[in-house]
This record gives sequence, C-alpha cells and structure tokens, in this order.
Amino acid sequence: MRIPPLVAVTCALAVCMLTGCKSLPGYPKHEWQPPQDQMNFHALYKQNCAACHGETGQGGMAIPLANPEFQALVDDQTLQQIISGGMPGTMMTAFAEKDGGTLTDPQVNAIIAGMRKEWAKPNAFGGMTPPAYEQPATGGDAEKGRQDYITYCVSCHEGPHDSITNSSFLALISNQALRTIIIAGRPDLGQPDWRNDKPGHPLTDQEVTDIVTYLGSLRVASPGQPYPSHP
Repeated sequence: MRIPPLVAVTCALAVCMLTGCKSLPGYPKHEWQPPQDQMNFHALYKQNCAACHGETGQGGMAIPLANPEFQALVDDQTLQQIISGGMPGTMMTAFAEKDGGTLTDPQVNAIIAGMRKEWAKPNAFGGMTPPAYEQPATGGDAEKGRQDYITYCVSCHEGPHDSITNSSFLALISNQALRTIIIAGRPDLGQPDWRNDKPGHPLTDQEVTDIVTYLGSLRVASPGQPYPSHP
C-alpha cells in the first residue's frame, strides 16, 4: 500500500522527536565544543602553531619547537610572553585574547605544558651551560661579530641563496630569534647548535652576542632593493 507523502513526513518527524536528531545519519559523532573551551594540546597546536612551526614541531619556516635544546633554553614565562604577545621583529603575532588573538590564558598554558611533555628532554645540553637566552641591547661588537661569522658561519651560509646576511631575510627575523637559533640550532635543517661550530670549541656568550650584533647591523630600511630590472 502506498503511504501518502504527508503521512511519511509526519512519521519521520515523530521518529526524530522520539529518538533525537543525534541518531540521524550524518549527525556529528562528537559534542560541539566552544573554541575557548578547547584544552587539548594537539588540537590547539594544530590550529595555532603547526602552519609555521611544522605539523610535528619541526620542518616549518619558524623555529622548531620540537628541538629539546630550544625547550631547555626558553623558560615558561618567556614562552608565555611570546605566545601571548608575539615576538617583535618577526612574523610571530600575538595569540592571546587580551592582545587581539583567540587564545585564553589557560589555553596558552596548555600549549606550553604540551610542548614540555612532548618535546622536552632531561639534560638536553649534555651537562654544558649554554649562552644566555636573551640578546643584550648593548655590549655587542659588530666588527668582532663579522670576524666570528667568517670563522664559524660563512662555510655553510655563503652564496646568494644560503646567506643569512641577505637583507630580505634579516627583515623577517629579530636579533633575539637569531640568537635563539644560533644557540639551540636547527636540527631539522642540519644546523648545529652553539657547541658544534668550527673550529672545534663551543661559541662563548660574547661570540654569540657579537655575531648577532653584526647580523643586526646589516639590516637596511628598504630590504630587497634595488629590485631586479626586467626587459
């Protein structure tokens, strides 16, 4: 017997009322969660960090967070400041709600705790004391830094495509970020940390300061110019 359309619709509505819409095909299997209530590290990292720092904390265009030496070098308070308020002189923007971002303070803390759990390792520096994290505003010698750069860095960072003295590159990175990379290295790119630079002894705190001062002195007001001419 053919069921009239109106009766079929009425029956479907009755089933929905009795069993609930959640049982219907295609309905999401997980409860919706307001963005501010998300506290899962992996979800927060994927949504906010992975695009720049890599899906697994490395291999991205920004500092690899999965580097145990980075995790050992930077304390929680500094990470909170960077995640919340951004990092001046770089592409790292503010993520905290109070600074125009979308993350609550508990979410920022959840990201830090997750990074520590996933990527921090005991004795990451092998018992050695690294140079200080913070690049001093004064006290660096650009000329000595140039000499140290030639001694320790130029063998890898030479040529038009590999040189970190390129003005366009320096326009996108701060002195503090340069110092962090020199100390912690970029193992995802094969760059050694401060201990493994030539000619066989770790860089001193002053040498790191001088190299960063030298690189900072190469920044120009109009990076990338003069622009190449085209016929």
